Amino acid sequence: MLIGYARTSTLEQDAGLDAQIRDLTALGCEKLFKEQVSSVAPRKALEDALDFAREGDTLVVTKLDRLARSVTHLGTILDTLSAKGVALRILDLGVDTSTPTGKLVLHVLGGIAQFEREIMLERQREGIAKAKAAGRYRGRAPTARARAAEIEALAGEGLSMAKIAKQLGIGVGSVHRAISKVRTL
Repeated sequence: MLIGYARTSTLEQDAGLDAQIRDLTALGCEKLFKEQVSSVAPRKALEDALDFAREGDTLVVTKLDRLARSVTHLGTILDTLSAKGVALRILDLGVDTSTPTGKLVLHVLGGIAQFEREIMLERQREGIAKAKAAGRYRGRAPTARARAAEIEALAGEGLSMAKIAKQLGIGVGSVHRAISKVRTL
């Protein structure tokens, strides 16, 4: 059985979801799982599709980025599918893991994607080091220090650190550091 999975990141991407559903239906997917949710959020429809798939089935997606958010996540999905005897087909790449060539191509593409990510992070680290050496890098502005007066006032009212953190939308550790700094002065 061909099982289709379609996903867009936001509710405003109806046309993209409709296009995926159209392509998956035209291919002959008998069962479709669809959702409109960020790739980093819990994805109930993906979990349902993985649970539904049985030995001999093929999970079909139109694009790799509709399925996995990272190489690691893709590996986890592939392990789950492989353990169940389920193949993966990615339409835009022409990859089908039911064949040895398809498995090879997918692993090569995954390796290339990971390599690109690592190179990008290396360049980012180099750029930050260069900016720091030139005195131009300041980093992220500390949020709790800017709100030290608010933290102190709320602590003076008797609120717990957890309640202060929740009310101000900052971490408990940040509240603790801000209160500790005030008390040591």
